[in-house]
Formats: sequence, structure tokens, C-alpha cells
Amino acid sequence: MSFAIWLSFLSISLITAFSPGPAILLAMSNASQGAGKAMLSSTGNALGIFLVSGAAMIGLGASLRTSLLLFTVLKIAGALYLIYLGVKQWRGAGKAAPTTSQQPARPTASARQLFREGLLVALTNPKSIIFFTALFPQFIQTNAPIVPQFFVLTFTFVGCSLLSHATFVFIARRASARLTAGKKLRALQRASGALFMSLGVALLAVKRS
Repeated sequence: MSFAIWLSFLSISLITAFSPGPAILLAMSNASQGAGKAMLSSTGNALGIFLVSGAAMIGLGASLRTSLLLFTVLKIAGALYLIYLGVKQWRGAGKAAPTTSQQPARPTASARQLFREGLLVALTNPKSIIFFTALFPQFIQTNAPIVPQFFVLTFTFVGCSLLSHATFVFIARRASARLTAGKKLRALQRASGALFMSLGVALLAVKRS
């Protein structure tokens, strides 16, 4: 793969990674528990991206395009999971005490739970599988070994994703540090929960085309 081709893919990856979506919202909602914990969900999401990329390479994306049942099942699973996260965020608003840095906090989650949330957000989004299926053929050179190119493209996208999450977590922590009133914290947490639920409902409306 030439440097020019990789640079083009990097540009598209950065634009895509910095576009707000469920994974970024999840990272931002976890930012109140500390940057380290927030990035645990992002690490789980990165693993999910790698698995989704691999699934796209072995043909799952094409199956989603042709099988209405498979696409619908995965879409509903993803939507329900986002709605579940939204309900949990809404119900947990105001229940956790602010941290010493006066930042809003979700009810404390374990490292395993945070990692699993990020992983499932990536795995249950059929749009991401179709995205990789459509994107990779534009950059993979068929006259060169495929596997090394797959790893280069996938790790490039994962790196861009982690960079975007770290950026948004930093912004979220700076913003939440200014919100010290209990009502403001509760409103922020409920707004985050409402966004999760809205994303879940929006995913239900997605069509294969």
C-alpha cells in the first residue's frame, strides 16, 4: 500500500472517528468516573471495531446487505442496547455523589462492565459492518498481500477512534468540572440518557440501503 493511499484512508478515518455517535457519547458519559475508566469503554470499543472489521473482510457485510432477517435482528439488538444504556443513565442521574474534582459521576461501574459496554456498542451496530465492507475495497490493492493491508487499515481506524474518544473525554471532563450544582449535574446525566435512547430509536429506522 502506497503512502498516498494510506493518507487518504487516514483522512476519511479521522472524519468518521470524530463524527459524534454512540461510542463517543458512551466515552463522554463515562468521563465523570475518570479519564482512565472512560478509556476502558473506548478500549472495548476498539476491540469491537477490530472484530467488526474482520467480520466485514470475511463477508458478513455482504450477508447483511442481502439478508433482511440478519440485518433486522442485529439492528434491533443494537437499538435495544442503546436504549438500555439510555434508561440506565437516566435512572442513575443524581444518584452518585460528585467526585472530589466536583465532576458528575455515574454509579460506579467496574472495569469489566465499562469494557463490555464499549465492546457491545461496536458489535451491535450493523451500519459499522456495512461501512467497513464498503470502505475497504476502495483502498485494498488486490495485487498485494491482503492480510497486511487489513491490519494497516484496521489499526489506522482504531487509532483514529481512540484519539477521538480521548479528545471528547478531555472536553467532557473540562465541561463537567464547571457544573457543581446538583440539579445541573442531574440534567446533564438525563440529557446523556435521552441521547442514548434517541440514538437507539434512530437506529431502528435505518434501512439496508
